[in-house]
Amino acid sequence: MKPLALPLRTARKLHLAAQGLLTAPPRKTSYAAMLATIRRMSLLQIDAIHVVARSPYLVLFSRLGAYTEHWLDEALVAGDLFEYWAHEACFIPSDDYKLLRHKMHEPDTLGWKYNRQWMVQHADEVTDLLAYIEKNGPVRAADFTTTVAHNPGWWAWKPHKRHLENLFTAGEVMVVERRNFQRVYDLRTRVLPTWDDKQHMLSKDTAVAQMLRNSAQSLGIFRPDWLKDYYRLKHAPVKMMVAQWLAEGTVTEVMVEHLGTLYLHRDLLPLLETPLKATHTAILSPFDPLVWDRRRALELFNFDYRLECYTPQAKRKYGYFVLPILHQGALKARLDAKMVRKEKVLQIKNIWFEADVKITASLINDLRHTITRFASWQGAERVMLGKAPDVLRAEWGYEWEIASTQAS
Repeated sequence: MKPLALPLRTARKLHLAAQGLLTAPPRKTSYAAMLATIRRMSLLQIDAIHVVARSPYLVLFSRLGAYTEHWLDEALVAGDLFEYWAHEACFIPSDDYKLLRHKMHEPDTLGWKYNRQWMVQHADEVTDLLAYIEKNGPVRAADFTTTVAHNPGWWAWKPHKRHLENLFTAGEVMVVERRNFQRVYDLRTRVLPTWDDKQHMLSKDTAVAQMLRNSAQSLGIFRPDWLKDYYRLKHAPVKMMVAQWLAEGTVTEVMVEHLGTLYLHRDLLPLLETPLKATHTAILSPFDPLVWDRRRALELFNFDYRLECYTPQAKRKYGYFVLPILHQGALKARLDAKMVRKEKVLQIKNIWFEADVKITASLINDLRHTITRFASWQGAERVMLGKAPDVLRAEWGYEWEIASTQAS
């Protein structure tokens, strides 16, 4: 039997459906819905850049609307989530701790995230630190003073911060909360007192197989070479797993316009019974799962995207922290914005449309409404427009106030 043929726009909608970005969120949401959203994505990447709302909060806002932000912090404290290295540093559903535990036993495989030489060289200090935590309770790196010889700078962490980061990667300490987004660490044995490696830990092969299954479900539709990037798996039996899923009926082979053979997860098959409609407009984080694999974003959405915050200013094409804009099933624009919190103003430094986008009155109205909601959620009372296409300037002017009725 020939594989099902799908238009590219349908493949995009299926991927958005899997990611929770196909349709606009309901007006009201809940703590349980937030957890379900994270489970749907499998991973929620963490980044501390604060030009606008920090990435994990923005990723959730894109899917949930104006939720209660401290729910994410509460989920970490409650143990519904844990932090570890997955795609990068991520919040992960606690049920999936077993998938990452084997990495903690092989921290050397995680590159710069673990330095065995440092741990050997400072073994006595590390032992004393663990004893201090056991006696005094959770700590932050900021709780410890630096040394006279410490030379501050990028990655020039003070010794206790390096100890804690290495212990975190080795699974000896866990993040139990964040204060002002700073990690607070406690002993793993205190956080997970009933965990027993011999009883609960999965083998590496079993864990990798489940991470690939999670990736396939969270992507919804995929090329096999997109799977490994989701959890940053260097060596994974992708071909073998896809063949097994085909035999089980977990995935179906489909032929996608312009892309060729892709695989569709069975959870999405019911969506093909009626025409799919993409109704959502959202501002995305650069670390959103939809775009964190830049090659996938280019292949599936024809969206050539790079994060330029680490690029020298003179060499940037767009801006420091440019946000993709999703509109009704396609990535149609980019936004360079900054939240000026003291003045309660969202500054739009620039906004760009993609080359092939048809600019309609509906698109312009949806963008303004989406930007207004985005600004209001962050506490802004006004939006100021800097550079922008003439068609937006003509409609929006140079600034607008945010009324409570506009923000809803």
